[in-house]
Amino acid sequence: MSLIRQLMFQAIASQTLFCIMFLKGGEILKIEINVDENAADMEIIVTCKKLTPKVEKILATLRMMDSQMVVRKNNEIYLLDIARIIYIESVERKCFVYTADEVYESEFPLYELEQQLAEYGFFRVSKSFLIHLPSIQSLKADINRRIRITMSNGEEIIASRQYADELKKRLGVK
Repeated sequence: MSLIRQLMFQAIASQTLFCIMFLKGGEILKIEINVDENAADMEIIVTCKKLTPKVEKILATLRMMDSQMVVRKNNEIYLLDIARIIYIESVERKCFVYTADEVYESEFPLYELEQQLAEYGFFRVSKSFLIHLPSIQSLKADINRRIRITMSNGEEIIASRQYADELKKRLGVK
């Protein structure tokens, strides 16, 4: 096939879609989607001035798209989408996994869940809690350099001072 016919075929077989999102703080996120039936793989390219917490949040969301973890509830086993998890709490050597509307139990100890879920935007804020950073609704300074975190389900969690500075750093907050 000649080069001109190949280019014509590619132009017909592909389509470009654009979307512009206005983020909090006045930032603009431009999304370009190239639909090409000849593409071998799906590819996502992120272009930014620097790696910010917002960019990390986008990357964590992309990583979680097809990720699941095994949990239990009422003697049944579930495959739970990691993106649905708001936080995980350890109580008396049992780990409870909280979503917006359900509570499940995990067989893994909190330190193992911390290692497994770190790349998906989870962060340890105390001896007993692991939170999903994109599920944070608000932060408030508390006594003794602790931070009171309100999650998307309205639940309040205290970040101990041991983890508070790193949490603020991860979120890009002073």
